Amino acid sequence: MNKQHIFSAFSSTSGLYPKLGNDESQGGTSMKIKAAVVRETKKPYSIEELELEPPKEKEVLVKWAYTGYCCTDLHILSGELPFAPPLVGGHEAAGIVEDVGPGVTKVKKGDHVVGAWMAPCGECPQCRRGWGHLCTGTAGYFGEGTMFDGTSRIKDKDGKMVRHSFFVSAFSTYSVVPEISAIPIRKDFPLEYACLMGCCISTGWGAVTNTAQVLTGDSVAVFGLGGVGLMALRASRLRHANPIIAIDKEEDKEDLAREFGATHFLCNSKENPVQRILEVTGGGAQFVFEATGDPGAIMQAWWSLGIRGKLVVLGITPFDRTTDLPLFLLPIHEKSVVGSLYGSMCAADIDIPRLVDMAMLNDLKIDRLVTNKFSLKDINEVAEKMNKRQIRGRWVLKWD
Repeated sequence: MNKQHIFSAFSSTSGLYPKLGNDESQGGTSMKIKAAVVRETKKPYSIEELELEPPKEKEVLVKWAYTGYCCTDLHILSGELPFAPPLVGGHEAAGIVEDVGPGVTKVKKGDHVVGAWMAPCGECPQCRRGWGHLCTGTAGYFGEGTMFDGTSRIKDKDGKMVRHSFFVSAFSTYSVVPEISAIPIRKDFPLEYACLMGCCISTGWGAVTNTAQVLTGDSVAVFGLGGVGLMALRASRLRHANPIIAIDKEEDKEDLAREFGATHFLCNSKENPVQRILEVTGGGAQFVFEATGDPGAIMQAWWSLGIRGKLVVLGITPFDRTTDLPLFLLPIHEKSVVGSLYGSMCAADIDIPRLVDMAMLNDLKIDRLVTNKFSLKDINEVAEKMNKRQIRGRWVLKWD
């Protein structure tokens, strides 16, 4: 499947999405913002001054305080995900509401908010089933990089449209987001940690508690110890799973893995971890979480499953990659493979504030998850370090 087919799949969910075109004149005054723009895939970010138009109905203007750098951002920059440039990246962020458009009732100016990159419509079949994280009603706008009216609020210095990314576009000083994507949180929680609630914490925690529903004593293995994988470890520990086996290509992640809850650590760049997992678990793990999207790791994760084991895939695989999962044992051992998007959160506006409350008790060890802060001028260096697997935990962009 090529990129164009994937975009068609996004846009065909209702058949009613307006075509992209010139934005109509809006009330209010545009503002200057600074942002990291993906102009071309496989090229560095372009640091630019852009024009941001004011929020329309049911939209919110947010001044970002911190933005996490997620592996998905790297996939977009490298062209491994089917999003067309130019666009402003960044989807894991927290900030303060600067202004609201007409009809906004859930937040007000001055509120602290987390940016949620899934914006459910509340009306499609998935939303009505309680699967807001799988909303198809807004999927076309998500894929095209627009707000819900089919237009963008961002323009470059030549007046040309720049796309939004994941409704959040938080590699920018300010952005306009749908009201449903601005999740209000308590003001005594540090925004430098709150930004991670927008992706890695929600995704890792939810995969364990919502998608897999791990119980006390269940055996768990986690492949990939970025922010998502570390949070999957933490959630597994808090669910009293045992053993909890952490697997990563980098040996220097062992200390973090054990701090977040791992009982065992394996380096799969030096050894095939499957045999050790089978030995430690007595025949295979009941739950294996794959948090990298790497086809080779997915194969190792599959072979690490025990009878009736469940492989939960959280990592995003590049759109043109495949894997040859052996199917012979699928019915015989009643194994299963499931995806987990955004931690299967049915309602981010409920789940994220709850996770914030847990973090305030230090249950999530979120202060240990943020391992470095950087400035916008350094974003290309950070992308390169992530590409070389030189980042431990989560690095976050601190806005002035």
